[in-house]
Amino acid sequence: MATTRPATVEVDTTMRFVAPDFTTINVRASMRYDQGDPYAVHVVFHPSNLDAEQVSWSFARELLATGLVEPSGIGDVRVWPWSTPRGDAIALALSSPDGNALFEISRSLVARFLRRSYTLVPKGKEPESLNVDSAVARLLAEH
Repeated sequence: MATTRPATVEVDTTMRFVAPDFTTINVRASMRYDQGDPYAVHVVFHPSNLDAEQVSWSFARELLATGLVEPSGIGDVRVWPWSTPRGDAIALALSSPDGNALFEISRSLVARFLRRSYTLVPKGKEPESLNVDSAVARLLAEH
């Protein structure tokens, strides 16, 4: 009997929202990597208020990987190494027309998440996992 590998990697976690005065607030979130979208990672923020909508951000897996060791990103998403009294982390800065947010995430958790994503689609092998026909169909269905 053949076994199939999972097509996604998903990790639930707590990120820390960093306020301008550097106080932090815990925020439930999840990180997701889908083999069908091999270049991207998706971060979903789960609100504590059940009536509020989830907020989702998608950005390049490579941006997240580079941010483990050096500053990465120049636009709406930036990632860089971040030291805290709680240990090594990464900073995730998100910018939109609605505002800016800075989050702190465990570096070891992100590294494990990325390692698991590379077992699905190794770095440099993304084009082999990309289904262009499916991607075009999804884009056309959204409009």
